Amino acid sequence: MNGMRSSVRRRAAVGLGVMAISTLVLAGCAEGGGDEGGDSGSVEGETVRISGGITGIEAENMQKSFDSFTEETGIVVEYTGDKGFEGNIVTKVQGGDAPDIAIVPQPGLLRTLVGTGEVVEAPDGVVENVDANWSEDWKAYGTVDDVFYAAPMLANVKGYVWYSPADFEEWGVQVPQTWDQLLELTATIREKTGGPAWCAGFESEAASGWPGTDWIEDIVLRQSGPEVYDQWVAGDVKFTDPEIADAFDALDEILRNPDNVNAGFGDVRSINSTAFAAVAAPVATGACPLTHQASFLSANFLDVENAEGEVPTVAPDGDVYAFVLPGFTEGETTIEVAGEFVTAFSDDAATVQVLEYMSTPEWADERVSLGGNVSANLNADPSLASSQFLTEAMELLQDPNTTVRFDGSDLMPSTVGAGSFWKGMISWIDGEDTETVLSDIQAGYEN
Repeated sequence: MNGMRSSVRRRAAVGLGVMAISTLVLAGCAEGGGDEGGDSGSVEGETVRISGGITGIEAENMQKSFDSFTEETGIVVEYTGDKGFEGNIVTKVQGGDAPDIAIVPQPGLLRTLVGTGEVVEAPDGVVENVDANWSEDWKAYGTVDDVFYAAPMLANVKGYVWYSPADFEEWGVQVPQTWDQLLELTATIREKTGGPAWCAGFESEAASGWPGTDWIEDIVLRQSGPEVYDQWVAGDVKFTDPEIADAFDALDEILRNPDNVNAGFGDVRSINSTAFAAVAAPVATGACPLTHQASFLSANFLDVENAEGEVPTVAPDGDVYAFVLPGFTEGETTIEVAGEFVTAFSDDAATVQVLEYMSTPEWADERVSLGGNVSANLNADPSLASSQFLTEAMELLQDPNTTVRFDGSDLMPSTVGAGSFWKGMISWIDGEDTETVLSDIQAGYEN
């Protein structure tokens, strides 16, 4: 939503890198610049400016993903990463300083931008590409009031449980296939180690609490099913309804049980003071047997050390790996995702060509091959991903048998999804009773 939260912001905070590409400035790009109407004249030498919240190494790779495109077309693409993108882009657009293209991390923010009247409908070539390469759900997330504006770009798979394959082998345990088996695994680890099985971190500056919302969203989707999840996101199922209370009760068995958390950090309340990305280090060293976090955590292990003081390997037989949070019924594959969407404030010929390219499998393959990311483009090649884990994540996204839903709080009104829901998770961890917390979260709809 139009808040601080996004998958991009989280990855930026992970410590992936270096300064954003500061030489690529956005100035002088009022209203996107260029000729209107998709001029069919020569585009060689034209510059298309893209803005988004992707920074650091990922920003560098975003820029590199256009190298071959520039060689073939002569169109120069300049990407500028802005850590404050969500808060700044609306102001820029309203002030007449819009980029040609924006990479929008939430459908709610897209709706806000469309409300300025400056967003251009997706051109026909983009519509054709998205229809050919993406599921209807992904297209729907880029649609506002039945008008399609924004093609999907990259994806982030939520709901992984990270663990040590070596420890599992030592303890004689298997990856659980159901929620009940997960609870049994939790108890077994506690018996084997004499300590908590789980660690968690909810601290994320102004966005603190979002890891807790991911937990609840994952459980609602698995426990009550996609129909209830959709009704909840739409506001038809209230936070105070039994289905949502049931999800909190299920999570209570893990995150508010002092026997089960907070491995490597302290007690239950330490969850709120632990940075969301800090869980990577204790998982790598074995101090924390299990943690729940999205696919982006794979990159965090590049910045920590295992018990031997080396960079941990992320592999089925490596130092760390992950399995998808199991459902309540065995055999169901259900995941929550987040992602970015590409929208434009210009319809000149060069911008249209860039938009069309970014909605193709060819661009997805180019970006995925540069490392650290996956795409839900159905015709992109998962084997190009930079690790076995990311290849498997991408295959999961492309599998027609996988039930996929977008991050619920990113779809809710910002007063809830980026407001009362985040705050409610903090209060809940601090010991507030569930009924009061759910009532307080629901009150966010009235603000």
